[in-house]
Amino acid sequence: MRHRPGWFLRLSAYWCATSFKWFLVLLVILPARVAELSPPEEKASRLGFLFGLGAVMAILGPPLTGYLSDRLGRRRPFLLWGSLLTALALLLLVHAPSYALLLLAYLLLQVADDLATGPYAALIPDLVPRGERGTASGYMGFLQVLGQLLGGGVGFLLPLPSQAYLAALFNLLGAALTLPLVPDRTPSRRTVPFLPAMAAPWRDRDFLLVYLTRFLVMLGFYLAQTYLQYFLADVVRVFGALGRTLAEAPFQAVALLGLLISLGAALASVPAGRASDRLGRKPFIYLSGAGLALLMPLVLLFPRYDALLLLSLGFGLFYGVYLAVDWALVADVLKDPETHATDMGLWQTAIVVPQVLAGAFGRPLDLLNARGEGLGYLVLFLLAGAFFLLGAFGVAGIRRAR
Repeated sequence: MRHRPGWFLRLSAYWCATSFKWFLVLLVILPARVAELSPPEEKASRLGFLFGLGAVMAILGPPLTGYLSDRLGRRRPFLLWGSLLTALALLLLVHAPSYALLLLAYLLLQVADDLATGPYAALIPDLVPRGERGTASGYMGFLQVLGQLLGGGVGFLLPLPSQAYLAALFNLLGAALTLPLVPDRTPSRRTVPFLPAMAAPWRDRDFLLVYLTRFLVMLGFYLAQTYLQYFLADVVRVFGALGRTLAEAPFQAVALLGLLISLGAALASVPAGRASDRLGRKPFIYLSGAGLALLMPLVLLFPRYDALLLLSLGFGLFYGVYLAVDWALVADVLKDPETHATDMGLWQTAIVVPQVLAGAFGRPLDLLNARGEGLGYLVLFLLAGAFFLLGAFGVAGIRRAR
């Protein structure tokens, strides 16, 4: 029997809550709390330290908790306790009276998130038959973007403590919707030591290609996103369309572009995911990668805000197509049901590592711009386009997916 839309929405509910939470924490709550609890001359370095620490934990945590979930043959306790600890950590984060306690609250939040999302990532390969994984992936992509849109609205409308309370409540609600779908037991786990379990997926050619291609697409995405506000300030400068000024400051201008990207992604995710169940995953990966790559030189050729509004909506549509199939693609190539959470935990790091590398491009960007006006942005967007193409067409070599 095929699953109904309500089932897919409940399966994706915790992912929506997670997206909502991290949008608020990373963009609003954590920067504001660090500024409140730090000397002005140290706030940037302290915030950067927390981001770096969080990135390291996000690389190590999901594979570890995924391995433990596979070893124990359980998913439900990880999601239950991870969601409860996440809610507690959010409250501690917003009420920490010192930077040291803020650091501890943030560490607890990272541990709690990894505890829940490492095993949670295994639910699509665990529960969804191959012929419906594109649909499931499409709903995951849609609710991920919906969480970001809701986070943007809450961050704009509500004061800081209320944001954290709402994120904690939303997190518990997401877990309550998803938990009844999670079986109490998964296939019993063979006794495999941790390091061999971590090494085994990399010997699988298909898994390696799925990881590398996602890594490249995400690297292109974060290169384009991370420095977009600086591109607007240095190159575009005027943020209007049809004779009207739409934003006064670059951060406002980039927020509007981000809203259009999210809107486009939300529109494309579910239809593309459903279509991939009939037509295969690879055609949609090719389409999204080629479309994203084509848009990068157009940004350079038409550095006007009115053009960027249209390009952002197009970017969101192509990115939504990618989000619609990436979960399905990796689920299709996994071999062993007894290692789903371990494998998916490793796969999740294909998002985190590109964020770190994109952040390291800041210094080369400054040096290139110093050598020639706009040279750094030229290199930046062309590199992003190249990574989109390499990531998309690299899936051609995957054998256990079409």
